Amino acid sequence: MNTDEFACGTCGSTHSGPPLSFAATAPDVWLPDMADDEGCLLDSDLCVISGERFFIRGLIELPVWDTGDVFAYSMWVSLSRPNFTRAVDVWEQPGRETEPPYFGWLANTIDGYEPTTLNLKTMVHTRPVGQPPYIELEPTGHPLAIEQRAGIFRTRVEEIASFHLHRP
Repeated sequence: MNTDEFACGTCGSTHSGPPLSFAATAPDVWLPDMADDEGCLLDSDLCVISGERFFIRGLIELPVWDTGDVFAYSMWVSLSRPNFTRAVDVWEQPGRETEPPYFGWLANTIDGYEPTTLNLKTMVHTRPVGQPPYIELEPTGHPLAIEQRAGIFRTRVEEIASFHLHRP
């Protein structure tokens, strides 16, 4: 089989890929009509809701052992006001990767994981300017936390892709 294609476990067709990332466009609590509300902001990296809830986008990375790739979920984490303010203050600052990690809560449900991924404890590690933060999940027995620590294989990437490519 071509390594740029995989047989979909959902529809049986051959797709290009598998994709090595899936992304949430916003935290689960964000509603499209909030875009016009005062104190609300959603851009590609930051989100504020009513001037009271603060979110940052980062990557949950899973090493893919048999290919050497990294599979990533681009997700949102809620931060405290002080941590969010600090993250924004150093956003364009060279050397920001030396910042201590920020505690946060995963703000997205990633379908296909039980129990839910919503509100998993995280540490958000800032990386050099231009790179999204790294989201480290608390090392628990949650399946996603285990996959982050232990890594996955291409067959698992194909399972994830087959599942997510056919979601509404």
